[in-house]
Amino acid sequence: MNAPRGFHTATEAVRGYDIHFVDEGRGFPVLLIHGLAGDHTAWTKQISVWGQRHRVIAPDTRGAGRSTQRDEPVTLEDLADDFIALLDRLEIARCHVVGRSMGGSIGQIIALKAPERVQSLALLASCAKFEPIGRRCLDNMREVLEWRGSWAAHAAHSIPNFVSRRFYNANPEMVAAVEAVIASSDRMPATYCRQNHAVQAHDVLDRLGEIACPVLIMSGGEDPLCGPEATRWMVDRLPQAEWVEFAGASHFFFMEEPERFMLCMSDFLLRHTPSA
Repeated sequence: MNAPRGFHTATEAVRGYDIHFVDEGRGFPVLLIHGLAGDHTAWTKQISVWGQRHRVIAPDTRGAGRSTQRDEPVTLEDLADDFIALLDRLEIARCHVVGRSMGGSIGQIIALKAPERVQSLALLASCAKFEPIGRRCLDNMREVLEWRGSWAAHAAHSIPNFVSRRFYNANPEMVAAVEAVIASSDRMPATYCRQNHAVQAHDVLDRLGEIACPVLIMSGGEDPLCGPEATRWMVDRLPQAEWVEFAGASHFFFMEEPERFMLCMSDFLLRHTPSA
């Protein structure tokens, strides 16, 4: 998808890949990393709001959006290295890192590999290792896409994993809109499938204690992908972390409770941004 009208975009050649990104606003930088099924357009509202106070960098991972798409093996460490190299190209020495789902896992790796680059780390509907039920959900979503070869079929199957039963039943138009966005993807299915496998291989539980920067963990109490047990694993290993649970929401809690999400997230960024 194209960037929303009005945002400044660019593309940098990084480690043999063209990485497309939004570069919006001025101030202390914030790196936004999207989830497995998305691209930078998932951050439209956040770019608009946080770009008033920060320089917001919102890239497409390789294999997604307008970045290079190739059917080839990939790991989350590869994607983390891409973004560290992108920060180098943009001469950004240190930034807040905010990651949704897969993006949070990538953020964990950046914080472990280059701690001097990370001012704070926000993990939104993310995990350091998947529970068995999360792995099954990921397998099911990938297999539907592989078997049917249809983003529409994938979207119809996946959406119940993203929102709570309450939200699904009460907001049919919003659910249909999200499903339509996923169904309209022009992404190579193979790159999604490759990243689906990469996400499932992610396991840094034993290293989380090495992360010393301020950390915010946000989770949905009804999330089947990055659920309460996987969240608790992170909370137990990151004693300095703040934890905000959206008890009645699911994987897309930022859509189910947008005002609370934006309030908590904006407050965290404000408190941990260095003074000029």
